[in-house]
Amino acid sequence: MSDCIFCKIANGEIPSATLFQDDDFRVILDVGPASKGHTLILPKSHAANIYELDDELAGKAFILAKKIARKLSEGLKCDGMNIIQNNGQSAGQTVFHFHMHLIPRYEGQDIGIEWHHAELKQEDKEEIMKLFS
Repeated sequence: MSDCIFCKIANGEIPSATLFQDDDFRVILDVGPASKGHTLILPKSHAANIYELDDELAGKAFILAKKIARKLSEGLKCDGMNIIQNNGQSAGQTVFHFHMHLIPRYEGQDIGIEWHHAELKQEDKEEIMKLFS
């Protein structure tokens, strides 16, 4: 898409701190990091979200996320790693080009990626299970 900022970054039209790239992806440091080493995985082809992403590319994205997360974890000596992928505005997506966040976590850090746990209601469980039967 001609007006998509992540398409422009992924395809080298806008400079970035590129950590890795191949024919399908560009991996960059986030310019507004949640923590040291916060990285984005951007496909070079446009898909607004995971639902639009080609299955083969989706698989490659998760394999790449594993490799990049391992390298960040070993190199930065972080205590944990969030791998986050948001779909839709209500889920926190602000740029509508599929991307994955790799956020190294360090003890004592104050980053809020949490939610309140509720109880799984029987009627919800039954409704959702029917979707897969």
